[in-house]
Amino acid sequence: MPATSKAQQRAAGAALSAKRGETSADDLEGASREMYDSMTEKELEKLASTSHDDLPERAEND
Repeated sequence: MPATSKAQQRAAGAALSAKRGETSADDLEGASREMYDSMTEKELEKLASTSHDDLPERAEND
């Protein structure tokens, strides 16, 4: 499950950092907080490791 935007990839990275204990989960807000609460470390790794070279800054809503 690759990230669909650079913003999503960054949010996953922040959530992953908190999940690993590298940063405080109390500092998370918005999407990164939701990801932290609802996703496993392995799922977050997949999103955060997505190459962001060809991703839009934000995903368009359909």
